[in-house]
Amino acid sequence: QVQLVESGGGLVQPGGSLRLSCAASGSIVSINAMGWYRQAPGKQRELVAAISSVGSTNYADSVKGRFTISRDNAKNTVHLQMNTLKPEDTAVYYCNAKGLTTTSVRYLERWGQGTLVTVSS
Repeated sequence: QVQLVESGGGLVQPGGSLRLSCAASGSIVSINAMGWYRQAPGKQRELVAAISSVGSTNYADSVKGRFTISRDNAKNTVHLQMNTLKPEDTAVYYCNAKGLTTTSVRYLERWGQGTLVTVSS
């Protein structure tokens, strides 16, 4: 069974940094795109950053220049380095995988359970 497990969330002061990680497991052969979404209280889930299998990246305007997404295809992991964090970055951050192929099945999309990031003094 495929699982996406996030780690690295927590409480940080404004201006601080956090690094989120997501590991996908479950007889995975390949993953097309991986990314991070976030959902703040009372708001819709939104794309934060995404990265393709060949390293092309896409960022929300609100995080450009502050966040960096990276992935390790061999380990099926994706990371989000978040710098200069702001209170408005507070949200539950979800790992996402699109076009995930295992030895037996192909999934269009899979989600992690989410990790809470709180930016507050």
